Amino acid sequence: MVDFYLPWFIAFSCFCALLFAGYLSWKVLRQSRGTERMQEIGDAVKQGARAYLRKQFSVVAVFFGFFFLFFLWLSSRGYISIFVPFAFLSGGFLSALSGYIGMSIATSSGDRTAQMACSGLNSALRTAFSAGAVMSFTVVGLGILHVAGWYYFLDRYFSINPVTAGDDKTALITFILLCSAFGASFQALFARVGGGIFTKSADVGADLVGKIEAGIPEDDPRNAAVIADNVGDCVGDCAGMGADLYESYIGSIVAAMALATATGIGPAAIAAPMAIAGFGILACIIGMFFIRTKEKAGQEYLLRALRRGIFVSVILIAVFSYFIIRRLLGAAHTGIYFSVLSGLFCGVFLGISTEYFTSYKYGPTRWISASALTGPATVIISGLAVGMVSIALPVIIVALVIIASFFLSGGAGNINIGLYGIGMSAVGMLSTLGIVLASDAYGPVADNAGGNAEMSHLPTQVRQRTDALDALGNTTAAVGKGFAIGSAALTALVLIAAYRNNILLLGQNIDMEFMNPRLISGLFIGGMIPFLFCSLTLGSVGRAALKVVEEVRRQFKQIPGLMEGKAKADYARCVNIVTAAAQKEMIFPSLLAVITPVLVGLFIGLEAVVGLLVGALVSGFSLALFMANSGCAWDNAKKYIEAGNYGGKGSDAHKASVVGDTLGDPFKDTSGPSLNILIKLMSMISIILASFIAKNMFFK
Repeated sequence: MVDFYLPWFIAFSCFCALLFAGYLSWKVLRQSRGTERMQEIGDAVKQGARAYLRKQFSVVAVFFGFFFLFFLWLSSRGYISIFVPFAFLSGGFLSALSGYIGMSIATSSGDRTAQMACSGLNSALRTAFSAGAVMSFTVVGLGILHVAGWYYFLDRYFSINPVTAGDDKTALITFILLCSAFGASFQALFARVGGGIFTKSADVGADLVGKIEAGIPEDDPRNAAVIADNVGDCVGDCAGMGADLYESYIGSIVAAMALATATGIGPAAIAAPMAIAGFGILACIIGMFFIRTKEKAGQEYLLRALRRGIFVSVILIAVFSYFIIRRLLGAAHTGIYFSVLSGLFCGVFLGISTEYFTSYKYGPTRWISASALTGPATVIISGLAVGMVSIALPVIIVALVIIASFFLSGGAGNINIGLYGIGMSAVGMLSTLGIVLASDAYGPVADNAGGNAEMSHLPTQVRQRTDALDALGNTTAAVGKGFAIGSAALTALVLIAAYRNNILLLGQNIDMEFMNPRLISGLFIGGMIPFLFCSLTLGSVGRAALKVVEEVRRQFKQIPGLMEGKAKADYARCVNIVTAAAQKEMIFPSLLAVITPVLVGLFIGLEAVVGLLVGALVSGFSLALFMANSGCAWDNAKKYIEAGNYGGKGSDAHKASVVGDTLGDPFKDTSGPSLNILIKLMSMISIILASFIAKNMFFK
């Protein structure tokens, strides 16, 4: 029997997460906003971000309305439960809410962080990090509340109103939870793609005209695209990232719960992922209090401060997860604890690997900086080389974790328990999300603080402090992306297993022989999809950036006195350009993930869908890591030169590094991070529509 106190413990952890987020929000918002000019810039960013999200939500609402009606129709035909449409809406709503809260606190923190940087580095770090932590604890608090709320409601409902004879109660509940996770993933993909197109088209346009053509500093107020760039940091790296990590978090928990029904362990196996996630929240709150640094600290000390908080959280979770597993699952299934442990340390090793290849503290990124001495071409070549080699270690680590978590949990004796172990390793990895996401989300706040300092003409030492925070933010953002991508690989693998189990429950035969031509055709199509998706998103950024470049050039030519600083740029025009472009360009890439599995299933077969999902997982995982790491390495290589190396700002090497950074921007903030949502979303829609596809295939 599941522990009687478990629901109360989960509720307590949710309450603590949301209460802590509220406390941190109060702590940040009571800080001074600085001068009138700083407040003016902060308000412009806030208004632009809110205007963009309102337009994005209005577009996304149309597609959610369509799918809601479609799911209602499917439920009326008996394909799915009547709860599915409402679970789908709740997942999308809370995913959007998480992103909106993250964006709101980020837009309210840039000016405050810049003001705190006037008094010292440690004060600025704690302000920016607290702002990032508001989003992270909102994500985990709402996430576990969402999953547990639906689970205990459905469990109670189906206890009072028994399900139809022949149906499995727990399988039905986990299916509804998967549909809820699908809603979160669907919203997250729109948020990531749309926000990524917005932020990177503005960033690329601002850099190409400002830094390269006009030769003015980054975030110079004469550049018409700087406000759009700062708005983009919030809507892409906060609203988009918050929605992304929300769906990753609940997706891993629900995927493990979905496989728990086949293990034979009982209801405790379904509750265990929620229990691990709940304790992870408490451990991350404790870890937050260990993050502080010296006043004159460099990037090394800043990284050490963040690592200390993460390591404290990891150790606490590693210790207490043992007692949670023993209490819920019993001594016979202690091996599942080692699956959790393998996932937990997988996240740590992925972070270390990502840091090595993206921080300018280490050789790979410094090599890219040195290559800038011979021009943009060698910068691009070296950046591509670093990005490609950077995927080797993470792929090996994830492969070892899959093997270890499968066999340590008891997969040799029961394949379903082994697959459940893999799911629990993903839960273990994401149990530290409260503090890992905070280290990721603080980056856009630091970036906005630097822009505010530049546009407000604050003393040079203030910009130096915000630059140190920003450089660290690039590295922690890359670590966060690697963390999300790694967990996505484990979760997607579990979802593929859940799809196979669902097909068998439907009474369908599925030939998993490798030489099955349907399976092989699906593998090829699946391997292609991430590349097609990235082509679409990169092309979108390129087209939108072109419009920004043309507008910034026009303003430099047609606004008298702008270059001399005697006139004010028309910031709103650039914000409107990228807002309109993002709404238009995000639609087809986002729908690709939903349409492809349905078409493959209907026209080729159920085995082809398995191949599609496996192919997309393998190529998407590697491609996402490559793009995220190479993009961040290019960015930090530029910052290493800006710190005074190889000629410093304004040198030929610096101009060459800006070209690499411009290429890397959509790599790391648009296409790369969106891929981890893509591979999970394809798996989820395959599971949800499996019954519909099986009954309506054209070639059986």
